[in-house]
Amino acid sequence: MKLILLSGGSGKRLWPLSNDARSKQFLKVLKNETNTNVSMIQRVWKQLETANLVKNAIISTSKSQKEIICNQIGSETAIIVEPERRDTFPAIALAASHLYSVQKIDLEETVCILPVDPFVNISFFEKIREMEIQLKQADAKLALIGVKPTYPSEKYGYVIPKKICKNKDSFEVDYFKEKPSELQAKKLIEQNGLWNCGVFAFQLKFIISKLKELNLPTMYDELYKVYHLLPKISFDYEVVEKEKKVIVLPFNDSWKDLGTWNTLTEEMATTQIGKGIISKDSKNVHLINELDIPVTVLGASNLIVAVSPDGILVSDKEASPRIKELVGDFNNRPMYEERRWGWYRVLDYTKFEEDKEVLTKRIGVKAGKNLSYQLHDYRHEVWTIIKGEGQFVLNDKLRIVKPGDVLQIQSGDKHAIRALTDLEFIEVQSGSQLIEEDIVRLYMTWEEIQENILFQKA
Repeated sequence: MKLILLSGGSGKRLWPLSNDARSKQFLKVLKNETNTNVSMIQRVWKQLETANLVKNAIISTSKSQKEIICNQIGSETAIIVEPERRDTFPAIALAASHLYSVQKIDLEETVCILPVDPFVNISFFEKIREMEIQLKQADAKLALIGVKPTYPSEKYGYVIPKKICKNKDSFEVDYFKEKPSELQAKKLIEQNGLWNCGVFAFQLKFIISKLKELNLPTMYDELYKVYHLLPKISFDYEVVEKEKKVIVLPFNDSWKDLGTWNTLTEEMATTQIGKGIISKDSKNVHLINELDIPVTVLGASNLIVAVSPDGILVSDKEASPRIKELVGDFNNRPMYEERRWGWYRVLDYTKFEEDKEVLTKRIGVKAGKNLSYQLHDYRHEVWTIIKGEGQFVLNDKLRIVKPGDVLQIQSGDKHAIRALTDLEFIEVQSGSQLIEEDIVRLYMTWEEIQENILFQKA
């Protein structure tokens, strides 16, 4: 069995901690067995390791999320990057074409699709293993997992079975109902309806044949080039609901989609992360503060208070799912991002007359990691080392840097830095186009830099 994990979304329901580059699956607000803060994707990845499934898994994601995935679960992770965001059917099709034409996986191999962020226990992944067996026994082309509802939810899709047999591990699907009203949901539950949790299984040949039916390439390189031509539609609508014979495996254990502040805080092991105080008479309050300034909650209850460089949210927990409606038009650049080498936080941005801009960042590089050997066309930078020790290369000249060192980088200068210990510096950019795209990367890894440059002493 091969697994394709889907990582997408802009995370607007968990604003201000989430943004286009750091959606909900990357927020480190859960606890692991060592009481360390972990994200949803880190939690699921650990569960896949425990279930001996991680070696068979690849992640399909957007360009904006590749770096943070490498940061959180390792740069050796197999990742398929979409050229652009186009919903789940194109993402699954592209990943399947990679399995078929690049990894040369057998067409009879079972492929399982699942999100990167379900909040489940290990029994869920045992159920995933069962999908391959049930798919073959039922002679069906498509299988999915249906979760037994705990209440009549309006935010999930429902799977309605043709009949229930207690001795069966799976049964045929009668029909699907997407996000019903509460009254409709109650009736669906009476008909033994299950929540569709977005987990599907099929043989690789099934999706490859779908590409052929749509007159689309099955080879990865060719499909990548015409990705913009794929229909922008979900896998459910394009494939699942059109298939004549679909089976569902009921899952009766705990399952949650932690997609809103009120559901996420239910699973947090602590009521406070970051600097601040919650008064004793403030009941059912969660405070998450990513800034270095304290936040105080006094005499208020049933609140989520979330503070990040992107903004501040103070919301009644029951009302918190509506945040997406209010911030949907926000189009500000992310103020905090995680990268394969560490993280950065925007401290200040100012635009002056005559199109001159100044951007100030605090940048952290993990020990042993490095920024690529690169240059910029439209800006120059000043770096002030504030923590740790590192190796700095400027136009092929190497030097050791320590706290207090100030490094001048002009536009066109080739430069890179490697952290010998955890390293932090303040970067001040100035120029006419302060955009992430103004980077010409010459070498990515420190090994490549060493192989291709004869260092001179600075």
